[in-house]
Amino acid sequence: MRFLRQSLVGVFLAFLTLGLLLVAAQLISGAVQDVVSRENQPPQARERVFAVSVRTAEPETVTPYLEAFGQVQSRRRLELRAALGGRVVSLAEDFQDGGSVDAGEMLVELDPADAQSALDRAKSDLLDAQFEERDAERSLLLAQDELRAAEAQVELRGRALQRQQDLLDRGVGAAASVEEAELALTSANQAVLSSRIALAQAESRVDQATTLLSRAVIALEAAERDLNDMTVYAGFAGTLTEVTLVEGRLVSANEKLAELVDPNALEVAFRVSTAQFVRLLDQNGDLIKAPVTVSLDVTGTDLVATGRISRDSGSAGEGQTGRLLFARLDEAAGFKPGDFVTVSVEELPLDNVVRLPSSVLDATGNVLVLAGDDRLEPLAVELIRRQGDEVLLRGEGLAGREVVIGRTPLLGSGVRVRPLRQEAEAASVPEMLELSDERRAELVALVESSGRMPEAVKQRLLGQLSQASVPASLVQRLEARAGG
Repeated sequence: MRFLRQSLVGVFLAFLTLGLLLVAAQLISGAVQDVVSRENQPPQARERVFAVSVRTAEPETVTPYLEAFGQVQSRRRLELRAALGGRVVSLAEDFQDGGSVDAGEMLVELDPADAQSALDRAKSDLLDAQFEERDAERSLLLAQDELRAAEAQVELRGRALQRQQDLLDRGVGAAASVEEAELALTSANQAVLSSRIALAQAESRVDQATTLLSRAVIALEAAERDLNDMTVYAGFAGTLTEVTLVEGRLVSANEKLAELVDPNALEVAFRVSTAQFVRLLDQNGDLIKAPVTVSLDVTGTDLVATGRISRDSGSAGEGQTGRLLFARLDEAAGFKPGDFVTVSVEELPLDNVVRLPSSVLDATGNVLVLAGDDRLEPLAVELIRRQGDEVLLRGEGLAGREVVIGRTPLLGSGVRVRPLRQEAEAASVPEMLELSDERRAELVALVESSGRMPEAVKQRLLGQLSQASVPASLVQRLEARAGG
């Protein structure tokens, strides 16, 4: 029985193994046939769906701006020059590059010895001219009296001649007496002529004395001006620059000593293209007083000042293009003449425009909008302005449509997409950081220890650092400046 049982088990196991081998052979044969059949069949296409960020186009009124680079300069500049030559004997205490002076303060004094001597000689010449004028006036009075006396003598001699003539007519006079009276009258007339000549000479002397006195007065005034020009005063309160003078130096006439600049009367000069200039004109063709914002990157932050356009240059400039504009700054704490700054000018507002990132627009002037069944279709738009990384667009049927942001070459008309609306909105929010106490203290210490940063900028930065969330760009700039 035992042998029979073991024989049956062996036969069962042999059949089971044979069955498994047959099943395995059948599976392998089916797999090979399946592979061969699939190679002979065309592959089935499957549509690819792309995930894209979209934003709804909302028309609004936007005030565009244009950016340019300019240079800060002072509206009030005064060149200090020596009117006369001489040796420097005295300088103001603050007469140095960067020194602050008050209006009317004495800056430079030259040796006044020669000018004082010239003034004394002019005063002496004036006294001589005054004496000569008085003497000429007295001589004129005497000449007038002498003429009146001579004329009276002529009148007397005339009456005497008339008497002698009457006596001769009555036959009681002599002809010799008449002739003697005629000779006396002739001598009197000659004396009158001499007196008139003397009077003319006295009048001419008076005129010469008056002219000499006027010249002496002019010379005295010129000597006084020369003496005053030996001292240079500040025309207004400001800061000195380009100082090239030391005490004891001999300077020549009209030599430039320094330059006085008013740091509180600043303006910025910047150049724009002709197309940008046209956008700053009103309906009458006049330049609008557009607001401007001037920024200067310094010590990890931006110095910012505001102002308005005041005028434009009278000419384009030799070898230049565009237009040169000038904007007067209101409060420009921390700015200095010569700073190279970025100028942002507000243009006239634009109505019914859509503000979107510049990545939405392709080279043909089309944007991709979301159509039915989440498929894309192109839409023609008009580019109004480029504003940094954004564009202002107008287009028929654009309002209210969802526009693809950050398009790639894989996207096109009819492509099916999966819109990501939340991601598109979050991309426009600036990144903020929550600082630890140690990191916040380090940044505050960095700002407070800066010696070149104006006090107003320090207070603004400290106010931002005191907030719970701080802009990431500010933290990066401060840490980069500390590391570099």
